Amino acid sequence: MKKIVTILGARPQFVKAAVLSRIIREHGEFEEIIVHTGQHFDQNMSDIFFEEMEIPKPKYNLHINGLSHAAMTGQMLIGVEKILLDEKPLAVVVYGDTNSTLAGALAAKKMGISVIHVEAGLRSFNMNMPEEINRIATDTISDLLLCPTDVGVQNLKKEGILGSEKVVKSGDIMKDAVTYYSKKANEKSSICNKLMLEENNFVLATIHRQDNTVHVEKLKAIFTGLDEINVQCKVVMPLHPRTKKIIEENNIETSITIIEPVGYFDMLSLLKHCKMVVTDSGGLQKEAYFNKKHCIIAREETEWVELVQNGFAKTVGSNQLKMIEAFDYFKSKKSDFSKNLYGKDVGLKIYNEIMNLIK
Repeated sequence: MKKIVTILGARPQFVKAAVLSRIIREHGEFEEIIVHTGQHFDQNMSDIFFEEMEIPKPKYNLHINGLSHAAMTGQMLIGVEKILLDEKPLAVVVYGDTNSTLAGALAAKKMGISVIHVEAGLRSFNMNMPEEINRIATDTISDLLLCPTDVGVQNLKKEGILGSEKVVKSGDIMKDAVTYYSKKANEKSSICNKLMLEENNFVLATIHRQDNTVHVEKLKAIFTGLDEINVQCKVVMPLHPRTKKIIEENNIETSITIIEPVGYFDMLSLLKHCKMVVTDSGGLQKEAYFNKKHCIIAREETEWVELVQNGFAKTVGSNQLKMIEAFDYFKSKKSDFSKNLYGKDVGLKIYNEIMNLIK
């Protein structure tokens, strides 16, 4: 049977891969070999996603984490190359913008294996972000670039990456995940009851980006803003391990409600019942939109520009005053979330594009 290899390493990739993996299994036309690089290794950041979302357990786990960007990417490159030599797939699928994404794409391309990039064309235009470097490098060497938006397609054209068969506007596969798994989350998650959270009366926050965590003054300013919001409306934060470490090392105190990282069903439940979202996560910006919630983006820029352009989100960076202004603006704002910004049946479209590539 024909094989493709899927490279995963971080929470958002597990969510996206769940959609395509389910479609691959339903059609049964080729075998998917899943490789987990180990980039996210905490049980609540990794294992629980495979369990909840019924993703097949990875055939390989490289257990690579906690290293510098260069060391992590290099070790992943070596590990993935060995797997590709053994499995001999027709194509490798990578998602998003992590070190796992770049390592998987590089290993495949150097061996003459087709590279499929899901979520291609996104740009923050901030080269201080490791994710931006990973995106650009991966897009440059990919054989099939599946863009979630028109903006993604245009970014690639401006960079000289052309070809109707190579660059495809597929829509955002994360929308399929939210649509499909929200029903299961309603049945299986009780987190709001456990935390005694009132409907539409708490703010969901996540902070983990390198730019916010390595600059302690930025992180302190963000938490100061969250503390001020917390006076008006309870703020709940599933705490990323990286952020937790920085907070503890620098004795940053906060009045908000800190909880352990949560699984996908619990996160969907929190999204459904919250008032709004504060985050520096790209994925959560869209998940907020899919759940009809406004989003305050704790970054100076966003790859998902259509959210800001259509009034569903605001970028505030680490400026606590802008954060409070955005909260005050959104707390009474009514928006039309029925706009179709990210397509539908995206997973099936991506599957068909893959089939066209490897047939």
